[in-house]
Order: sequence, then C-alpha cells, then structure tokens
Amino acid sequence: MELWTKRNDFENIQSIVLDKKPSIKWKQLTYNIFEVPSIKGDFMQRLAYAKKHFKKSKNVYVKFIEQIKCKNSQDLDVFLENIILLKGEGVIIKKGDLAYQEGRSSNILKVKKFYDAEGLVIGINYKKKNENNNKINKNKINKKMKSLKIKLPNNIIFNLGGGFSNIQRINHPKIGDIITYKYYGLTKYKKPKFASFLRIRKKE
Repeated sequence: MELWTKRNDFENIQSIVLDKKPSIKWKQLTYNIFEVPSIKGDFMQRLAYAKKHFKKSKNVYVKFIEQIKCKNSQDLDVFLENIILLKGEGVIIKKGDLAYQEGRSSNILKVKKFYDAEGLVIGINYKKKNENNNKINKNKINKKMKSLKIKLPNNIIFNLGGGFSNIQRINHPKIGDIITYKYYGLTKYKKPKFASFLRIRKKE
C-alpha cells in the first residue's frame, strides 16, 4: 500500500506527510492498495476480497493499483519501458497463485532500470564518533566515510552515501577523483534519486 497524488510527485507527498501541522493538502492524497496481507488465498483472491469490502464501504480516498499479467520477458520489458516513460521507477513482479509471504522471497522481485553518470568528488563527510548514541562528540571524527560530496558537470552538488562496502568506507575515493554512480531518475531539484556508488574512474 502507498500514498499517492500523481506521478513524479515524491517531494510533495513527503512534505504533506511530514508537515507537523496536518493541512488541507492531505485531501490530495489517495491510499493505493496493491496487496492484502491479512487475507488467505492467492494474490487475486486477496485483492478481490478487499475490492468487495470497499464496494460496500465506499471511500473516495482508496484506490486499487491495476495489476497486469506479463506473458513473457519481452512483455515485461515493454511494460517496464512504458512505466519509465511515465516517470515511474520500476515494477514489482510476483507469482499470483501463492499465499502471502512475509519478508524477501524469490517469488516477488523488483524490476528497475537504472542510469549511470559520473561526478567529481569535492568533499568527504565522515561519521562522528558515537554517532549512533545519544551523546555525540562533534570534535572526534570516525575513520569511516559517511558520504561523498559530489559535483556534477551542471554544477549541481549532492551527497552520495549509498553503495559502499565497509572496506570502501575506510579506503574511500579521494577529493579530485571522478566516480561513477547509478541512480533512478532525478528529483525536482535535478539531483540523482536513490544514487549508489559503482566505481572510481581509472586514471588515464
């Protein structure tokens, strides 16, 4: 289930939900259902149960996400491309004849198409010592890197903190390095969304 306004509107939804004082903007949101974990039966039976319930107890803020059956991998590729053209991030595929399963499962997969790009490391943000505790000594720096400050060719700057192993957080890229990262579209501020480190560009 997820809250929804329109495509490519994540920042607006986030601001509405995180607003300390709820506003009339909440009426922009709908509650979109794509699974019913508490009901027995296979996937379509679970959805059918929920649809029957809301047919009796109508609610204009409740919607059901359309489910598409893919015949093969080519069918999936075409559907994924259409979703990406509509500014979607990807799709979730599952076996529809199974009971609901908690946690990760090979029967439920996320399918996304990512992009990659390069950026210049202009700064390094380190973890503060005892950062996970209530008492933080701001003058003491941990040896582990928290994120890299990256400058893009269009002069946009963002922090890249995903995709690093523990070893890479110690032996991290240096200021002046060109790194390659992957991402899933851009925010309204033109910053990479869900960016993740891939590698350092080899020096020629």
